Amino acid sequence: MFGLQRFTNTIGTKLFRRAVVYSSSSTVARPVAACTAERGIETVAPKDDVTNETSPGTKKKSTLVAAAFESLKNSDENNTEKSTPTPIDNVINERIINAKTVNGLLAIVDGDKTITRTHAFKIVSILSEWSSINKVKISDFENDSRFLRVCRLLGRHTSKASNVNNTKAISGFRTDDLNTVLGVAGDDEAAKLIASISLPQMVKVMSALASRKRRSTPLLRSLAFNISSSTEQLDLKQCADVFYAMATLNFQDSVLAAKLCSDVLATLKKNTEKSAVVGSILTSLGILKYRDLDILEALTQWILTNQEICRPQDLSALFLTSALLNFRTMDIENVRSKLVKSIVKEDFPKPSDWLNHVWALALLDLINNNHLESVLNSKFLQTLTAKNNLSPTSKMKLLNLNSYAQILANNYKGSLLPADSDIFNVPIVHSKTKTILLNGMLDALKSLLPANNHFNSLVDSKMGFLIDAVCIFDEKRNPLPLNTDNPNSKRVALMVIDYHDLCHGAHRSFNGILFLNFNLLEKSGYKVIPIPHNEFNTSDKLLKRVQYLETKFKTLVSKRAQ
Repeated sequence: MFGLQRFTNTIGTKLFRRAVVYSSSSTVARPVAACTAERGIETVAPKDDVTNETSPGTKKKSTLVAAAFESLKNSDENNTEKSTPTPIDNVINERIINAKTVNGLLAIVDGDKTITRTHAFKIVSILSEWSSINKVKISDFENDSRFLRVCRLLGRHTSKASNVNNTKAISGFRTDDLNTVLGVAGDDEAAKLIASISLPQMVKVMSALASRKRRSTPLLRSLAFNISSSTEQLDLKQCADVFYAMATLNFQDSVLAAKLCSDVLATLKKNTEKSAVVGSILTSLGILKYRDLDILEALTQWILTNQEICRPQDLSALFLTSALLNFRTMDIENVRSKLVKSIVKEDFPKPSDWLNHVWALALLDLINNNHLESVLNSKFLQTLTAKNNLSPTSKMKLLNLNSYAQILANNYKGSLLPADSDIFNVPIVHSKTKTILLNGMLDALKSLLPANNHFNSLVDSKMGFLIDAVCIFDEKRNPLPLNTDNPNSKRVALMVIDYHDLCHGAHRSFNGILFLNFNLLEKSGYKVIPIPHNEFNTSDKLLKRVQYLETKFKTLVSKRAQ
């Protein structure tokens, strides 16, 4: 049922309680299905329901009021009043804003034929807000003819269909809270309605926002607050839908994510039939870079227990998300023996998907030499290139794997990338925020080291990433020129860490990509010094930044002495 069941302090509560509310599940099922079909999750349309009125005598008026609120949903497709406001519109709008009493507000309606649906909506919104803060009582105006005129204006059917008996025309009067919220033109006004709808409806609103790619910050914040504040438990499918919406819209909210993780933990064991919803949650966690060890461990154990019903893409989602979040399960040997071997290249229709999977295994250190050979051989590279031009991301992953085969793999004798391969020419560019942090670090480094030939910046490692700065010190922490050939020298790699290099959530950490990069550097003979953005502030004075780097160098030398 899509009746407004949770209006408690607004005008909608008392008005809709008296209305006969008819809802259509198909209207809601479409956006939800569009949102979830991509991940193979079934969408079941809810059954229609009816809220009976308390008194037959109030049916006509209450249905009119309900239709008035319902009609707000049509603003996207039926509203013809989105043109530039006329001078008369501006005058009426100003009168509405300046009205201080119910009578003053409704007096605007009395006898004025220029009132539009937009004006009517603003009037009802203000009355709703006044009612919610107990400034007025609904009984003061619900029988006022001027207020009923506003309701009639909002409740009238605005479809272009001329046949009043047409089913689509009649459906224009049904109460559909999902489209009511999404149809409100102003995001702030729509956000106010969120507290008035039920928890399942909030989930559907988020799913619809994701399917429409509508990233309304006020609306999303209102949804996040109300969903996370609810004591009602979401089922596994609802959790997957909300996570998917957050990932699609790139909406980070740690409180909402914690609520979803808690509900997933409570309902996960009951799911013994469908793996798509688990794969969806895993994928969303990876996109959001939300790292919660408890939920990741629970999802891993679920897949180990229900491996027989898991699709290859769901198993791969486990590895890819675990890799990105730098998560290693406590049951790593079972994962290695049962899951790693169960996925083969033929499970992936696209060669790029197999590349992603093998790369994830490398980040988790679960890769074997056969995996490396399968993506580094010339036949696979030709197939990969034939489908489309290699993206910079794919090239960087291949360079990661090529370096892994040379530096980290045990006794790898298979194929490697040709030295003249175009893959080595991948353009790697830092983000704007990382560039600012890097420049602040380089300024400090210039003040600390005696000459420009004592360090180099933005060095292409040929391993799929840039080394932000390279310098050399002797055993007494004296800086040396880069061309120094001293067996006792220490080659240092400084790597700036910005916000995007970190995982979010209850257990924050560097992401898995960064850990692989550090591992490759260390095995190549570098001493790595991370420069996190929360420690190194570019707004600090130069002296303080220099002292910070100097402390890092001292710590590195003292560790070697030990």
